[in-house]
Amino acid sequence: MTINRLQRTAAAAAALAFPASLAFFAPQAQAVAPAEPYGPACSSVPAEGAGSLEGMAKDPVATAASNNPELSTLISAVEKAGLVDTLNNAKDITVFAPTNAAFDKIPQADLEALLNDKAELTKVLTYHVVGEKVTTQQMEDGTFETLEGSDLTTKGSGTEFTVNDASKIVCGDVPTANATVNLVDTVLMPPSS
Repeated sequence: MTINRLQRTAAAAAALAFPASLAFFAPQAQAVAPAEPYGPACSSVPAEGAGSLEGMAKDPVATAASNNPELSTLISAVEKAGLVDTLNNAKDITVFAPTNAAFDKIPQADLEALLNDKAELTKVLTYHVVGEKVTTQQMEDGTFETLEGSDLTTKGSGTEFTVNDASKIVCGDVPTANATVNLVDTVLMPPSS
């Protein structure tokens, strides 16, 4: 009988110790958090709701971008090119997303022509997408193949990066459910084929 009581006491002690050991390891599991978004344009992202940084992290990339007012022109272009499902269903991609201000740099007639040429629009938009997760360390001096098939290059350090020596990342490392998004201030054009 004493042996039974000792066994029960040992089992109870083990049962109490097991959750405590899990609690001890939990903070270590959370220590490998994704990098924080950075850059001057991050302050213009809504503070709450679906278009906020926290809200965007819950949705696939095209849906997340559609909730961000800074990316409304991009989303219109993505819809015209029929790329919403392609982007939302991709895994671990990196999107260099031109802001509305980036599209504003294109003369209106040229922008309208681009938006009405589905083949060219698809080519331009897929040039902004890399089929892998790109970290800030890789962007210090990186060359990445895009879904369009051509390479784009990145340079920089810390929180200041340029793409193709021309476009600045104005809000980088924004997580979505299936992609990392870097907002850029200039629309990237693929090399002429």
